[in-house]
Amino acid sequence: MFAYRRPMLSSIAAALMLAGCAAPAVAPLATPQPPAFQAQLLEDVRILASDEMQGRDTGSAGGEAARAYIVGRMEALGVQAPMVGRLQPWEMTGRGREGPTTWKGVNVLGVVRGTRVTDRYIVVTAHYDHVGEHGGQIYNGADDNASGVATMLALAAELQREAPEHNVLFVALDGEERGLLGARHFVEAPPFPLSSITMNLNFDMTARAETDGKLWVTGTYQHPHFRPVLEALPPRGPVGLAFGKDTPEDTGEDNWVEASDHAAFHRAGVPFLYLGVNYHPDYHRPSDDYERIDPVVFSSSTRLAIDAFRALDQALDR
Repeated sequence: MFAYRRPMLSSIAAALMLAGCAAPAVAPLATPQPPAFQAQLLEDVRILASDEMQGRDTGSAGGEAARAYIVGRMEALGVQAPMVGRLQPWEMTGRGREGPTTWKGVNVLGVVRGTRVTDRYIVVTAHYDHVGEHGGQIYNGADDNASGVATMLALAAELQREAPEHNVLFVALDGEERGLLGARHFVEAPPFPLSSITMNLNFDMTARAETDGKLWVTGTYQHPHFRPVLEALPPRGPVGLAFGKDTPEDTGEDNWVEASDHAAFHRAGVPFLYLGVNYHPDYHRPSDDYERIDPVVFSSSTRLAIDAFRALDQALDR
């Protein structure tokens, strides 16, 4: 999540080898917590949030290693690169520790073709960068946002198993913590016209729902037609959907409309929804580590996010 509110394990080489291996088969959605689904979800976070990724700061060696891992996972899943290519490099001015700084980042793209709406896209996003190292400590960002990337990859695996109705473009975004830079570049130089985007579905912090048992949905105040599509979804295990943090009455830290990459899409006039958990004590702290994630809570939250995607995919553009 964007830091404006509040100021490893195996080697990198081993991580990249894992990225190139075929992902375990994903069980049907009817099974609440299939072992292979949960194991891959946790493995993705474990690797992305390892010390060897150095906090995944934009432009860092750790950020490059994280990007290589995500590319490997997409290719192992069979998620194709769009015609414009797998990588979308950019250079933009954003927030730095000493003031405005020029950052060079790279977004990672993957596409899954739809069966019903083949001229429009749902763009699914999750940022893979975090804040790097400070004061000799690594900020691993397990929940922010290795978890959102893992949820996005789990959705990609599901859509390879059972195709979506819409075209889906997956975008692992860089530079979110530096001012939503990757998302801003994407909407300024999209691989297809923005008018062909049905919506942006953004995952940011999807693991630590134990704070209130909720996966929050932000954006239905701005786009009320989305709410009835999702309201009927039952909880997954200990996690249910909650709606809000997007009204004029939600102020400061309680308003998430500008809190993550979906804000760039919103400003560009693209309908959006943001799915994420509430704040927890490890947010933007070096204690945001893989070991603090409850596997059942995280896999339940991800299953619920996949349920939300399926419901939207089936309901929109009819």
